[in-house]
Amino acid sequence: MTDAFDPQRRRFISATRAAGFVAIGGLLAPGLRAAAAEAEKSDNKEAVTPPEDLMREHGVLDRVLLIYEAGLRKFAAGQDFDPDLLTQSARIIREFIEDYHEKSEEEDVFPRFKRAGKLVGLVATLLDQHQAGRRLTEIVLRSAPASRRDEDERRKAVAAIQSFIAMYRPHAAREDTDLFPKLKALVSANEYDAVAEKFEQKERRLFGEDGFEKMVDRVAALETRMGIHDLSLFTPRT
Repeated sequence: MTDAFDPQRRRFISATRAAGFVAIGGLLAPGLRAAAAEAEKSDNKEAVTPPEDLMREHGVLDRVLLIYEAGLRKFAAGQDFDPDLLTQSARIIREFIEDYHEKSEEEDVFPRFKRAGKLVGLVATLLDQHQAGRRLTEIVLRSAPASRRDEDERRKAVAAIQSFIAMYRPHAAREDTDLFPKLKALVSANEYDAVAEKFEQKERRLFGEDGFEKMVDRVAALETRMGIHDLSLFTPRT
């Protein structure tokens, strides 16, 4: 027997209601055919659970941190490079991590742990770190553009980037290992699916179709400009 709460069935029912179920001569009306095709397209996409969604977004964060670190190395070695790479990296942090990923955590993940009385101390620390990270990103956005020619602005940008990296590596690791894996135990199966759907809809609204893939492409372009796009460069030669 089909589960009444099966996500695929729910999406099909929603699509038929939205299009208006009209059958002529045993054929589906054009609007319904389009809606059904869209539902089928959605169903054929690989399902991503809320923890998987958040963890892969941490992958984007990690790659931006690698760009940050490459910039710090160039500053330390006195190598000239376009500081726009740091500015664009900070914008990705602001748009994708702070205004999307972290907001999703703050609205749909952290409150569930608070209501359940689970990992409350960890959640409080993570929230504090979100606020600290936003302050650091603001410094990078202000200071990075002039960091090539202004030593004081370069010093501010470097200090903010160093602090950001030092905080977010353990921050993301704790979320990935201590927090996200426990989310499923706090909610029903239907609520779990609803959170996943909400994440997907929000990503689509903010970044368009395939928003995650588009963001990865933006990061990859910055990696190429910074000269760290070849993964083999990180392989030890000793």
